[in-house]
Amino acid sequence: MKKIKSKRRIAREKSLQILYAVEINPDALEGLFATFYSEMESENEKEFSQNLVRKVIRYRDLIDQMIEEKASNWDLSRIALIDRILIRMGIAEIMYFEEIPPKVTINEMIDISKEFSTSKSGKFINGILDSILIELKNSKQLHKIGRGLIDTTLSKNQSSKN
Repeated sequence: MKKIKSKRRIAREKSLQILYAVEINPDALEGLFATFYSEMESENEKEFSQNLVRKVIRYRDLIDQMIEEKASNWDLSRIALIDRILIRMGIAEIMYFEEIPPKVTINEMIDISKEFSTSKSGKFINGILDSILIELKNSKQLHKIGRGLIDTTLSKNQSSKN
């Protein structure tokens, strides 16, 4: 039985495909948007995907630096291209899409990797994204808004005072 994909999942998959094609031909971005979005009905999801692609491209150097710091003993070029793109997408969503919970982003990247990459990719992607999420939280660089997006866990000291 085939699972029905959400519109947001389809948008993420289109983003992956566009970013993969841009790796091969960086000058084809605008044409890729037109081609890949022709079959998408939702304007919101087209806009989400386009924003995600543009953020990954715009902040690629910073994102790649973050990946290199977490993927010790791995040269960035040795990470499978699909996995690298999914990690880039995950970092971009975590950092620049304030309304999306980080755990949703990580789970989506893992699930997409099951369809587009290897059986071991999900674990690798999870490890890198989770490590980056922890670092962003600890350095107070994680900016999320809305109910369920802000880490409201109290420390033992704070909860014992209440």
